[in-house]
Amino acid sequence: MSSITYLLSRLLQMIPTFFLVMIIIFLLVRLLPGDPAIAMAEAKATEAQIEILRERMGLNEPLWTQFFIFVRNVLTGDLGQSILLKAPVATVIIERLPVTAFLTIYAVLFSIIIAGPLAAIAALNKNKRADILIRGVFQIGLSTPVFYIGLLLLTFLAAFLRWFPVGGYGQTFWEHMYHLLLPALTVALYTSAIIMRNLRSSIIEVIDAEYVQFARAKGLSEGLILWRHVLRNALVSTVTLLGLSIGNLMSGTLVTETVFAVPGVGRLMLEAIFARDYPLIQGLTLTFAVLVSIVFLLTDMIQSWLDPRLRPS
Repeated sequence: MSSITYLLSRLLQMIPTFFLVMIIIFLLVRLLPGDPAIAMAEAKATEAQIEILRERMGLNEPLWTQFFIFVRNVLTGDLGQSILLKAPVATVIIERLPVTAFLTIYAVLFSIIIAGPLAAIAALNKNKRADILIRGVFQIGLSTPVFYIGLLLLTFLAAFLRWFPVGGYGQTFWEHMYHLLLPALTVALYTSAIIMRNLRSSIIEVIDAEYVQFARAKGLSEGLILWRHVLRNALVSTVTLLGLSIGNLMSGTLVTETVFAVPGVGRLMLEAIFARDYPLIQGLTLTFAVLVSIVFLLTDMIQSWLDPRLRPS
């Protein structure tokens, strides 16, 4: 099976998953307390006006009819009108999504830069002072809530020292990098602790394998052995964990974006929940589901590149 055929088959497998997600979202949103027609109506709207609005939104139709309309609208790109922002949901998500995507990628890069070298140092100095120190520091980061880390960085580096802004996103690329450095670092400190522990264990397991000993017997340098033979095989499980972490990062940006006042979809989701903005909640949840599915697909592709045994035959 070629890579393109494998990619197409994986994309086809995502269709039933996406359909199942639509069913769950549709049912869960309708189990939330409150009437979206009342939430969307003006404060002084009469019962007759609310009933007209309910009819226009299709809330008086049978549940299966509402679901059919929902699926049809999603497939045509119509995610409805936001009750909170009085704007099309698709337009709102398109405006906010790049901010969260930038923050997520930024945090992932930070996590890799922090966890990769330290995991190698810890593994090569197993149970020595450097290993114990690195694991101890990361254990603190792992046991500390993300929002608390964010508040500490915000209070000390932004409010007290004034090295960074307390919120916002900026206008240019470098302003984005500057404004999102603390939010990205907040998320990365937690994620890098998980990645470091997994990568350290994988390196320790691989470094004593027979093919590594054979490479040493051939006279290859330790640096070449570590890069070509150890890391490539140790990264297989870490890539899986990183893919799962990215999915958690997307949902975890809800807290981080709220703490740092970042105008992304995570903060928007929290605002939509409090406002009972059903169309916006549905649209954001579907967006997260699609993005996480894409991340898992990319994870599988990278795994098959790292380990030829995982490639489709």
